[in-house]
Amino acid sequence: MHYHKESERLASYTDVLAGELPGTWTSAYHPSEHKDDLAELVNRIWDLDLVAESLAEHPLQQAAVLTRTDGAQLALLDRHDERNGFLITAVAPRDLPDEAYRGVREPNGIVLTDDPFLGAEQVAGDLLARYDTALAQVRHNVMANVQPSQPDQVVLTWQLDGSLVATPVGRTATAVLAANGFVQDQQTGIYRLSGDDTIAQARAVRETGRQLSAHGIAIALQHPSGRIAPTSTAPAAPPAPAATRATATRAR
Repeated sequence: MHYHKESERLASYTDVLAGELPGTWTSAYHPSEHKDDLAELVNRIWDLDLVAESLAEHPLQQAAVLTRTDGAQLALLDRHDERNGFLITAVAPRDLPDEAYRGVREPNGIVLTDDPFLGAEQVAGDLLARYDTALAQVRHNVMANVQPSQPDQVVLTWQLDGSLVATPVGRTATAVLAANGFVQDQQTGIYRLSGDDTIAQARAVRETGRQLSAHGIAIALQHPSGRIAPTSTAPAAPPAPAATRATATRAR
């Protein structure tokens, strides 16, 4: 197929690809004007091979994102060379702690042919299998490092990146966490509160504790040692965060 504009070519290719991949996928095109979306996408690219190399040499000017009903995402990018086709790569989940990725091999991207029907076969037979395996490993790591809550107690578990995670039990606890900035990972049910702003985090924890207490639900903090301590005030300082990434790609 032929497109007169690169943007139309990328968007149209992705639309066809979404309909040909196994499962149910939707597509969204991000032009250069979507600077915030593109910046976030670059930060979540799960690749240390050819896609990482391409992004290091060519800042992302446009992209298309494929999203599966379970939240899995793939990104389609231009190749930036004289050959035809595209690059497609996995996108890391948005709301999981950094340590969940340790020991998990990156599901590096692949080159796609110009034909989206053949491209769908390439993705289904290669990238998707590696991506689903990596996602399962990451989510297993998350669950293994979270102290379970109880109907009468919500346990907040420190993560190495300074975030706090919890697995609330019941609608009341779930609603309180969501109202105070905890973001749910749909696959694991884990709620995560970012530690990027420690003042905001402490304020959110205090308010969470106050609201839970009003419903007869206690709040407790799990320290890195595994010791659980009830708390009604701001949490103590978290463990030292892991080193930040120096590259623009997901380096695990």
